[in-house]
Amino acid sequence: MKKKCLFLGYNSKQTKIIEKINSLGWIVDQTNKSITYNQSKKYHSIICFGYQKIIDKEIIQKIKIPIINLHIGYLPFNRGAHPNFWSFVENTPSGVTIHELNKGIDTGPIIFQKILDFNVYGNNKKLKFSNTYNTLINEIERLFISNLKKLLNF
Repeated sequence: MKKKCLFLGYNSKQTKIIEKINSLGWIVDQTNKSITYNQSKKYHSIICFGYQKIIDKEIIQKIKIPIINLHIGYLPFNRGAHPNFWSFVENTPSGVTIHELNKGIDTGPIIFQKILDFNVYGNNKKLKFSNTYNTLINEIERLFISNLKKLLNF
């Protein structure tokens, strides 16, 4: 029996992670919609990336597998939405974090993270906010893919 992954958020056109999971022989179901506990319990892995909904506490408490979240912020700074924006506004570290979901928003145990220093580009007038966002997306995908087997068998 093939293992199944529920991928919440971005679709296969928005991230290369889904294709990488498929390449390991996993079946990947992707959605942006809210899920129920009964839907979630039939999966071997649940990954959130670009998912703009809060997962029900019942699912987090009852599910027997960790739910992994990919966050384009350097936790514990800039939890929640738009972490790239807030890192610039509040002058906090930029980076990416892969963590386990818990009842709080971006407060679960950190599995992997990487800090990125956009200040090195301070004199580069061509650096735009969209460039930093794209860099963060690429870095979180790279971090996930380089640890793919560990994360799927977490």
